[in-house]
Amino acid sequence: MRVEINEYIVIDSEICHGKATFRETRIMVWQVLEMLKAGYRFEDILREFPTLTVEHIKAALDFAAKKLAGESLVPA
Repeated sequence: MRVEINEYIVIDSEICHGKATFRETRIMVWQVLEMLKAGYRFEDILREFPTLTVEHIKAALDFAAKKLAGESLVPA
């Protein structure tokens, strides 16, 4: 089963045990969120994961905010 969260994030039961990942990668959203929590700057994250863009990081923050707010994560 695959759920398209937004343009950048998917949840696919066949990839990374169904954790939210960035589309076409095996980079899990929680990894980027943990890096932000640890004080990494966007530039640091992009250097660590060169396939990501600023938009990917912003999508991760939006995903986390919506999840915490209890909003639907799947577009209507």
